[in-house]
Amino acid sequence: MQRSRSWAWRLLDSVLAAAAAGPRSGRPAEARRPLSAGQEPLKKTALFDFHEHHGGKMVSFAGWSLPVQYRDSHLESHLHTRRHCSLFDVSHMLQTKIFGQDRVKLMESLVVSDIAELKPNQGTLTLFTNEEGGIIDDLIVTNTSDEYLYVVSNAGCRDKDMALMQNKVSELRSAGCDVNLEVINNALIALQGPSAAQVLQAGVSDDLRKLTFMTSAVMDVFGIPGCRVTRCGYTGEDGVEISVPAKSAIHLAEALLENKEVKLAGLAARDSLRLEAGLCLYGNDIDEHTTPVEGSLGWTLGKRRRAAMDFPGAAIVVPQMKKKLTRKRVGLISTGPPIRQHSRIMSTEGTVIGEITSGCPSPCLKKNVAMGYVDGDYSKIGTQLLVEVRKKQQEAVVSKMPFVPTRYYTLK
Repeated sequence: MQRSRSWAWRLLDSVLAAAAAGPRSGRPAEARRPLSAGQEPLKKTALFDFHEHHGGKMVSFAGWSLPVQYRDSHLESHLHTRRHCSLFDVSHMLQTKIFGQDRVKLMESLVVSDIAELKPNQGTLTLFTNEEGGIIDDLIVTNTSDEYLYVVSNAGCRDKDMALMQNKVSELRSAGCDVNLEVINNALIALQGPSAAQVLQAGVSDDLRKLTFMTSAVMDVFGIPGCRVTRCGYTGEDGVEISVPAKSAIHLAEALLENKEVKLAGLAARDSLRLEAGLCLYGNDIDEHTTPVEGSLGWTLGKRRRAAMDFPGAAIVVPQMKKKLTRKRVGLISTGPPIRQHSRIMSTEGTVIGEITSGCPSPCLKKNVAMGYVDGDYSKIGTQLLVEVRKKQQEAVVSKMPFVPTRYYTLK
């Protein structure tokens, strides 16, 4: 028992460090810590009182006060999500609506994907890129059947994302285009895990078997009208994200929590779950100095967009798809002490070839999992490498991601 408890504490400490690093947020600090002069008060989601009532341990994250965990341990929350389902408050994410006849033109002037090919209520993960091909942010864009694009992007990138989109709106409108932008001030609740659909089905009349991965629909949820339910998430499990009017967020959370399958989970579990699933954290694993190809996200580049070379940074990014890379994101597995961000990656001869960007012990594999960037010569699956941990070298192997198989709901 003592060994298991020690392992759980190492996991929590490792994840806190990983989830907090980079421009997406500062290191988590207790939300009640006195603010220094000139420091802005932390923003609160519509579920703040709900979190405190249920024992949420509140920390500072990307300018918001959010729960890092609840009464259950981080390890228990992580495994409960994999076996049942968990409720996460992701209301800090930026939700926007792009509407007007030229909405697709606007979005395709900023991202790498083929937005025009999306079917009604179909979404895709895509990337804002700069003229050097660097990733400004990762986001999900859904082509709704209500003649607007529903966009969800990262809280830590809120200001620059808003400026990017608003400037492009102004530019296109000045050229006579019909396009506009509106911020959606809804709460956003994620229900993630293999029993998520079963739990939600009890509160909706729509048949969720027809709602497949990366599709979306507006429906009444537990008596709350106008909720947008999207089959997606950040854990590698089946699940949904529910955009709900802020005034009804607590009602929805309490209704979901009545089901014994559902437990609350916080930032710590969210980070270890996404890492097992091989999903990037903006500011750690991808940033404005990393291209989609270097970040192993070349699959986000639409075929038509690659051929037309018409997205920001295309002249740099597209040729990389056929070139030998000097820097590429890979997955690593090791045993021993947890691998942390900024740990040096070396060849077996001891030459430094890269750096870890995210890492933590995997509750499911009982091994350490990590992501990092290495020289392309060392990126092949199965390559033996070394990672420096606490000034000691330990063995690691380049591994396929996701580390834990994903279970997204798709019709075969």
